[in-house]
Amino acid sequence: MLLIVDNGSIFIKNITDFLSSIQVQHYTKTFDDIDILELKQIDSVILSGRRHNNQDMNAINSKIIQNCISQKKPLLGICYGAEILALTVGGTIRRMPSLQKGHSSVQIKKNNPLCGGIIDVYQSHNFEISQLGKHLTQIADSNYCKYEIIQYEELQIYGTQFHPEMSTDGLQLLEKFTKL
Repeated sequence: MLLIVDNGSIFIKNITDFLSSIQVQHYTKTFDDIDILELKQIDSVILSGRRHNNQDMNAINSKIIQNCISQKKPLLGICYGAEILALTVGGTIRRMPSLQKGHSSVQIKKNNPLCGGIIDVYQSHNFEISQLGKHLTQIADSNYCKYEIIQYEELQIYGTQFHPEMSTDGLQLLEKFTKL
């Protein structure tokens, strides 16, 4: 079963509607309704984006990430989800000079099971990953962000700075994640 952690993203319905349309069994819980013990019952996790910064949200998402790493469970962090993944394992983020909003091209730099080549994605963020922790690797970049897709070591733990739920190429990435 796939758990979607709702961190307040305005795009959460796009994620759930898409997963329903491709018949992926999933359920959604808000970050403040997560019981860390229930993570033993799930197969994979998607961390949504967010609207506002919240220390409790950060702490809970970090615990979810740490659990997925220790249990070697697939995880996909979207936008904020990628940022909190980086922060949790020793990376840093920074505020961008301007809001990144709209479609852009992302160049895949490393072979991976989610995507390849150049993909069209939808950006909507004020922050970006500025440095990776020692366990993260860069998968893709763009003219706007150096770390558009990241991966934790060789585990099936990924982060996308963009919103895959908002473009055709991104939905293909999301579908491939559900099949890991």
